[in-house]
Amino acid sequence: MTDSTLTTINPLNGALDGAISVPGDKSISHRAVLFSAMAEGTSRLVGVLDSADVRASIDAVQKLGAKVSLEKQPDGSLLGGIEGWGSAGPTEPDGPIDCRNSGTTARLLMGVLAPWDIKVRIEGDESLSKRPMRRITAPLMMMGASFDPAGAETLPVTECGTRELRAITYASPMASAQLKTAVLLAGVYANGVTTVNEPSVSRNHTELMLPEYGVRTTAGERTASVEGPVIPHSAEISVPGDPSSAAYLICAACLRPGSAVQVENVSLNTARTGFLMTLEKMGADVTTRTTGSAGKEPYGIISGCYTPGLHGCEIPGHKIASLVDEVPVLSLVAAHARGITVFRNVAELRAKESDRLQAIIDTLAQVGVDAWNEGDDLYVEGQPGLQVPAGTVFDARGDHRLAMTWALFGLIGNVPVQVKGFDCVEASYPDFLSDFERLVK
Repeated sequence: MTDSTLTTINPLNGALDGAISVPGDKSISHRAVLFSAMAEGTSRLVGVLDSADVRASIDAVQKLGAKVSLEKQPDGSLLGGIEGWGSAGPTEPDGPIDCRNSGTTARLLMGVLAPWDIKVRIEGDESLSKRPMRRITAPLMMMGASFDPAGAETLPVTECGTRELRAITYASPMASAQLKTAVLLAGVYANGVTTVNEPSVSRNHTELMLPEYGVRTTAGERTASVEGPVIPHSAEISVPGDPSSAAYLICAACLRPGSAVQVENVSLNTARTGFLMTLEKMGADVTTRTTGSAGKEPYGIISGCYTPGLHGCEIPGHKIASLVDEVPVLSLVAAHARGITVFRNVAELRAKESDRLQAIIDTLAQVGVDAWNEGDDLYVEGQPGLQVPAGTVFDARGDHRLAMTWALFGLIGNVPVQVKGFDCVEASYPDFLSDFERLVK
């Protein structure tokens, strides 16, 4: 449900300058929680993101029988252990599992539950209940799981798993790491090799992490497979910083005169850093440096400096999966750049926490920037020197990515703005505003 509360975002009192770390990667945190719950033994997790979305996954696995002992650390992350259900399998919960606003929780959970003969009702809030779920239930039904109602396009839905899952080779109609992961997690317990082939590259955190839990996994550029059945074993997982959170700091630094920001210990997985490629094409002064790896996940430093004279560019459709969550904030950068920026094949924006495609077009119009779509392509005609009118009120539409993006109009601008429903940033970046304040010099 959209929050009607207005939050005033005041301009920063100076440039952004210095080094900072961002919260743990949300995608990796979800997977660490869910995979540890599936495993035999107790896994140790470090750097888990403490956010509303990840809490939904934690609550879900607890209701299914996993024992979670994660404690908040001084840096805001979660550290501790999760004792999984292993070969015994999850226990049938007394009531429905509420995934709240977390699409990752709902979709991955369907794959987690598919190999077990229990009945679980999966629900979500008003926003999540509008998001497409047929893309997940369809391949899982091919494997032998059943859903009630069988043709449900959205939540709520009741899943009935089976211990006789069939391995499949699935040609995914879209590049979706959530779809891919759900099928692979079910395939962990199927007899044989389960393969997902995709039309373009999606995030590969699952393929990188499953071997840590003893699951034999193979992966290529647009294909991934697991060989089952196997019971995952416990693992030690360290979660690097979230590049999607880092994107707001880096984009702001590129736009705020005098700014120079370093985001440290952040994931540099190439499936997640497409926003940097886009900024580079726009002429921005951004760089990366790898400093280590957490398992197979590289991490390091992302640097961004104020860059006058940004210009528009074109982002091809096959690159969108690597920056889909950053399209809103990149559209804000495009609004300040010279010329037209084109994001090709962004239909997936319509199926996020809100219709992000329409939200971008509507909101940029509020500040006098022309943005439009032609089919599934988004066009933004920039205005160098863009000034936001005083008293502008932006609507986050219950979407954390939009809330943080529209907040930047106030933070890097010259007049305060108001964001309706800003509190939804709790989904991924609870300390968003305080991190910006820490960097002001």
